[in-house]
Amino acid sequence: MRSWRDAVLAVYLASGLALSAWLTRLPAIADGLGLSPAGLGALLLTQTVAAFVSVSLSGVTVARLGPARALRLTSALVAAGLVLIGAGASAAGSLPVATAGFLLFGTGLATWNVAANVEGVACESALGRTVMPVMHAFFSVGTVLGAGIGAGAAALGVPVAWHTGVMAVVVLALVRTAVRSFQGEDPRARPEPRTDTGSLDLEAVAAASPRTHGVRGAWRTPRNLVVGLFVLGVALAEGAANDWVALALTQGYGTSEALGALGYGIFVTAMTAGRLAGTPLLDRFGRVTILRAAGTLAAAGLGVFVLSPWLGLGLAGLFVWGLGVSLGFPVGMSAAADDTENAAANVSVVSTIGYGAFLGGPPLLGLLGDAVGVRPALGAVALFVVVSLLLVPALRPANPSAPPRAVGAGSPRDGR
Repeated sequence: MRSWRDAVLAVYLASGLALSAWLTRLPAIADGLGLSPAGLGALLLTQTVAAFVSVSLSGVTVARLGPARALRLTSALVAAGLVLIGAGASAAGSLPVATAGFLLFGTGLATWNVAANVEGVACESALGRTVMPVMHAFFSVGTVLGAGIGAGAAALGVPVAWHTGVMAVVVLALVRTAVRSFQGEDPRARPEPRTDTGSLDLEAVAAASPRTHGVRGAWRTPRNLVVGLFVLGVALAEGAANDWVALALTQGYGTSEALGALGYGIFVTAMTAGRLAGTPLLDRFGRVTILRAAGTLAAAGLGVFVLSPWLGLGLAGLFVWGLGVSLGFPVGMSAAADDTENAAANVSVVSTIGYGAFLGGPPLLGLLGDAVGVRPALGAVALFVVVSLLLVPALRPANPSAPPRAVGAGSPRDGR
């Protein structure tokens, strides 16, 4: 169990390293290609289109290949994408090459993340306790490490091509080593199925939800769609920060590129802290109580970052923003897996909705940012955070007194 858990943690860590490899260098990429905020948004949109197509097919892909084989394939695509992004932005100075890199990266990482979530909930089920926030915390650890590497590379003037090329080798090696210890496809590792499918606080919807199996059936389950909408808002808040915080600091607050990368590091540090600290709180107080508090923090922090006239206060708001959105995505994955009999299909549906927002929303903010500025444009994200806050009760399990998984010990007070 320990080697399996550590392998899943390594895959999440590698995902964070891969994403931060180019996110921290966005100002340099924009300069190298001569792109305005709208042009940069259009470039990111190419990644989004590829990622959305990929994530839409991810349920079938992961079901047929299994998480381990899916991750071997997708990590290779991500590594190739990183190499081309760096080559296009600095070595060749070619927009088509960089675009090809973003297309490969988006295609690979979208299905990578769904495969990691499917394996993660299988591991959580076998462990019998809440661990998904810790797994997603390792994604954040990867982004923190990547942000530090990116800030150092920017300060030292390291070309983007060298930076992304080295990170491509690192993430590929991590994934190829980790998947050897996966056990999610081993029938002995699977928990006994539970009889409940989870409930909505919008009471009648869950009660009317039919028992469905497979990816197609999971898309027809009302609870999956409502949980997906919850994840959509928090994923957009996370994705917007990932894509635009560095540029919002350099253009909105007039800071240097290195400080912009550091600001991104502050955000992902807060995400990491929230996920690590939030795991025992979830077991003690339950999903609904903790997610309501977290959503309130996210909305408040985002508002401060957008409206503050002072850099110091803006950075404090950025930290609170990251702390507030830290638990939404991993707890959404756990909620999707409440029905252990159809967990993989349910997780793929909620992941698809969440990653669609994570990937699709931020590039569209570039168009708004071109009109009103990047920092003010981020204020629109607060509306989606409020919607997620209203949907928090949908994540309450149907049987609060039951353990989180059939094989687990202990009963978190998740019904609150």
